[in-house]
Amino acid sequence: MEHGTRVVQLCIVKHLKLKTMNKTVFITGTSTGFGKLTATTLAGAGLTVIAGMRNTAGKNRTVAEELAAIPNIEVVEIDLTDDASVAAAFEKVLARHGKIDVLVNNAAVSGFGVFESYSVDRIREMFEINFYGVVRTYQAVLPAMRVARSGLIINITSGASGHTLPFMVPYLASKFGVESITEGLQDELKQFGIDNVSIQPGVYPTEMNTGAKAGIHGDKPEISLAYDPLASEQFNALGQGLFGKMTTFDMNPQTIADGVLKLIQMPAGQRPLRFPLDAIAQGTDVEFINARAEIKAKWVAAYMA
Repeated sequence: MEHGTRVVQLCIVKHLKLKTMNKTVFITGTSTGFGKLTATTLAGAGLTVIAGMRNTAGKNRTVAEELAAIPNIEVVEIDLTDDASVAAAFEKVLARHGKIDVLVNNAAVSGFGVFESYSVDRIREMFEINFYGVVRTYQAVLPAMRVARSGLIINITSGASGHTLPFMVPYLASKFGVESITEGLQDELKQFGIDNVSIQPGVYPTEMNTGAKAGIHGDKPEISLAYDPLASEQFNALGQGLFGKMTTFDMNPQTIADGVLKLIQMPAGQRPLRFPLDAIAQGTDVEFINARAEIKAKWVAAYMA
């Protein structure tokens, strides 16, 4: 009897692996960081990976060629700030593969500075990538997912997406917006069998946080000076708190890539709305998510009663 049960379990596991390997996954922002690592990780697991990035013939040519040489990876040019570019990229993939099972919205840019020191144009520039870029990919992929009546969209947000911090207001506001999209669409898209999940990664030593990747920072230095010396002291303390613990907690970016794969392998309809992967938070992120969910449930009950 035990042998028969074991055989059945192995058959189920094999079936789930085969289903996973047949999936086509579109990932944005694969030239560096989480995106690149996730692309190679998923390809290694046997999935068909569409590695989206901009400037594939320019500054990202080397990494584009590197990824394209890996089995199961196809590199696609996409500029998330351009409607036509996003539409063309998804049309190309759908024409070639006939489906997109999973979309991973990873591309983003960070930025630091006193909120008043940001011009409206600078904030708009950040939102074009972090927020409107996500809106564009949703609009490009949802028609096909609705027809298929299945799909998974994973949005990489931030460990602080449920609250905000000083000197990171525009960045976290853009991530707040993506959290709102994820949460609201989870209900809207349920009838089509489309899951939405946000991964909240915390602080990892990727190019975004090490300074190797340019961010969108405040562009009014004269305003920033008006907040000193206190603002600089507070910012330095915040930086030490956020970035100084990456080594202490061994924050390995592979955790995020593995988390994406784990979500893909989960049964449809059983995935969590939010998937925090932040060792530095020491469980406080999970506590916050659960508390917020409980309060929201009470609020909804009050309005629906």
